[in-house]
Amino acid sequence: MEILGYVGALFIGLVLGLTGGGGSILTVPILVYLMSISPVTATAYSLFIVGTTSTFGAIQNYRKNLVDIKNGFIFAIPSFIAVYLTRKFVVPRIPEIIIESPILITKNTFLMLFFAVIMVFGALSVLKKKSQDNNNEEKRNLILIGIQTFTIGIIIGLVGAGGGFLIIPSLILFAKLPMRKAVGTSLFIIAMNSLVGFIGDVQNLEIDWVFLLTFSAISVVGIFIGMYLTKYTNESQLKKIFAYFVLVMAAIILLKEM
Repeated sequence: MEILGYVGALFIGLVLGLTGGGGSILTVPILVYLMSISPVTATAYSLFIVGTTSTFGAIQNYRKNLVDIKNGFIFAIPSFIAVYLTRKFVVPRIPEIIIESPILITKNTFLMLFFAVIMVFGALSVLKKKSQDNNNEEKRNLILIGIQTFTIGIIIGLVGAGGGFLIIPSLILFAKLPMRKAVGTSLFIIAMNSLVGFIGDVQNLEIDWVFLLTFSAISVVGIFIGMYLTKYTNESQLKKIFAYFVLVMAAIILLKEM
């Protein structure tokens, strides 16, 4: 199963490289079900793996002028504050047993169920057709952006996913970025969110650095392969296939945990 887990690490990077997001949502299930790591530790490891992999992706996109640094920081600051606070103070304080009756729901079960729900929303956001109507010029509201990105940060902190499926629509709607630039900027934001969030975990968990760096390195190799293959693939079709795959994974997690 560990071999499959390392293959999964390559796949995580591959999907991130091909689509600019999405691969991170598979990290926690791979760590939990293939590498036998507890959900709390897996969400922490996921932040480091996703953050490291996204950093390399963001650097490559920056070289292609596909990262909006100014909007990246505007969106990232409230988000990574929320991620850090969630990992440092909220996750350690979630009780080990949340519900005892009529069914037993433990902390680990709750995190995996919540993660499955987020996977469903992420897949549906990929499948949903984006409106091409540019007549609706919504006023940019920094307070609204701050509240929204802070909320996204809390979700990222809880589930350990990068949150690209939540960040990209916000960048398109509020920052008026074209899709390709939104994807590149999203990787920049994900990198900051994830690595800052992981700092909150270093003080609460014992980290297996050899495993974590090995898994991350394989994922980074995957993102470079994915970025190379983008010129030979249909991105739209690929995202749809991946979205359906995520829905199946979410269903399996829900069935397993229930």
